[in-house]
Amino acid sequence: MTTTQAPRRERSLDLQKEDRRPKPLDGELRTALLKAVPHLRAFAISLTGTVEQADDLVQDTIVRSLSYLDQFQPGTNLQAWMFTILRNQFHTNYRKRRREVEDADGALAARLSSIPEQGGRLEFEDFRLALGKLSPDQREAILLIGAEGFSYEEAAQICGTKVGTIKSRVNRARTRLIELLGYEDSAEIGSDRLFQVASWGR
Repeated sequence: MTTTQAPRRERSLDLQKEDRRPKPLDGELRTALLKAVPHLRAFAISLTGTVEQADDLVQDTIVRSLSYLDQFQPGTNLQAWMFTILRNQFHTNYRKRRREVEDADGALAARLSSIPEQGGRLEFEDFRLALGKLSPDQREAILLIGAEGFSYEEAAQICGTKVGTIKSRVNRARTRLIELLGYEDSAEIGSDRLFQVASWGR
């Protein structure tokens, strides 16, 4: 029995691999995917610290998203689903490369370029340096909530953790940023500024 079943199992696995080829996109889904790319790239830069690695990560994410499109549930948030794939792929790459994610010395922040305009440049520099001093978990959470506009529930799903954990990380991140920047309250930490800092890199 086992000798006759083995070839069938192998053929079944081969068919599954063939099924993972990218599927054709309808117009609406294609538009939603393209709209998500700048946000994926900003998040990827915040994770990797370099544009080159971020672009590779986004490309891998798009390929995997197309390959596993049958697992996406219509009516749910496509961007959040793709963020989950990107984050998982990043951590898979991290485990393979065994690279340090901690940025205690601000190494990540140092790799983020400054905004080209002169006005507000020093404030921008201070902000990106402060963001780089957050723990990876806190930086990830505040960017998902503050820059990308995900709900706490969506961010928790992306990060594979509880809603309460995300809320705690965001609160700690805001408190730390206020402390580092000398702000009076978190209202000065706007979503546009967070997205801008995450989007710029070299």
